[in-house]
Formats: sequence, structure tokens, C-alpha cells
Amino acid sequence: MKANPKLVLLPGLDGTGEFFQPLLESLGESVCTRVARYPVDGGFDYATCCEFARAALPTDEPYVLLGESFSGPIAIELAATAPRGLKGIILCASFACNPRPRLSFIRPLLPYLPFHGTESSAALSRFLVLGRWITPALRELHLKILLKVPATTMQRRILAVADCDARQALQQIGVPIMCLVPKYDRLIPRSATRVIQQHAPAARIVVLDAPHCLLQCVPGAAALHIEQFMQELS
Repeated sequence: MKANPKLVLLPGLDGTGEFFQPLLESLGESVCTRVARYPVDGGFDYATCCEFARAALPTDEPYVLLGESFSGPIAIELAATAPRGLKGIILCASFACNPRPRLSFIRPLLPYLPFHGTESSAALSRFLVLGRWITPALRELHLKILLKVPATTMQRRILAVADCDARQALQQIGVPIMCLVPKYDRLIPRSATRVIQQHAPAARIVVLDAPHCLLQCVPGAAALHIEQFMQELS
């Protein structure tokens, strides 16, 4: 009997991995998981984060790699090297290259943007990533994570997004790809998914009624699609 793949989760911009809590609770014991983490005060560039992610990959069992938002290009770059045991990748609310080219033009303003530290900045962040799906529990978890990660870390990782381009690596991936796409994403435009489709035409596209943080806001629906995808690969 073949072993079911393990799910390795690569976190979003904060890098803590703590925002996977709702998804992990929905998956329960049906899927064995491992969460990669990036340093809260460091790991500003994709190359460094990629090495932390690589260190979390299993070496003696099959697995599926999930890259959430910021980590999508990392999942793509790792998958392109055909690491041993990799069975497939999942890109969640993510992209293969800079999803908003105008990011390049706001570089001088990044040090002055209120990423967190005040209620108004936290409210803006909640509006962008959680929207009307917010609950008291998600509000508390979101604020806890924002307070843990320095603003400079968030700023420099956003700069990394502005420069990233994993489209060539995407074309080299030889395992199945599934994209979980939020229907109401206020951060990543649908054009980012079209770019993925252009370079990986066989990728499965699943659109869910959710905001950017779909793994947190509709964890049950996300878990069902993840479980089905992984069962097909076992």
C-alpha cells in the first residue's frame, strides 16, 4: 500500500506559519503536515526564504508542497529542481511573478507605509486579506501575527515580491499543479492566475468564494480540495 503524501506548507508574507492554524484544524488527522517557517527578523529575500523552505522538505517520504501567497514563487522554484519525493504543488492565492507591476514605483514610500503597529493599519490589513469573512478568532490571530513580525521585515519582503519572477521555473515543473484562487482577492489580481496558466497550461484552477486569506476564511472548503488533490497523487 502506497503511503499518503505529507503536506509541506510554506507561509505567507509574515513567515511565521501561525496563520495556517484554521487549515490545520480542518485537515485534522486526515493529512500529515509540516510547516516551514521564515525568521521574523531576517529572511527578507526569496533566496534566503527558499533555503529555509528547502530545509523543511522531507527526504525519505512523498510530499506535496503548498505555497501560500508570498511563498508561491518559492514553491515553484523548489519544484523546478525536481526534489526527491515531490508529488505535486499547490499555489494558494499566489503568483509566479510580480502580480502588481506598480509595486516597483512605490519603493521610496515603503518605509512610511503603516504595515502594523496601530489599530488603523491593522484594520486596513484586515480589510485587504480577510474582508467580510473576519471572525473574532481570526481578528485575534491576525493581530497576534502582525505584532510579532517587524514592519521592516514585511516591507523588505514586499520589495522582494516586486522583483520576483519564477515563470521560467514554472515551465520546468514536472508534477501536477493546483491553484486555489480566491474569488474576492483584494491583493492578487486574477491576471496572476492567467500568467500561471500561460506557463503551466495543465495546472488545475479552483476558484473559491473567499478573500485573499482563503485558507483561514474557508478552511473547510480548502481542506476538501487539498485532500482530494493529495489522494489523487498517492
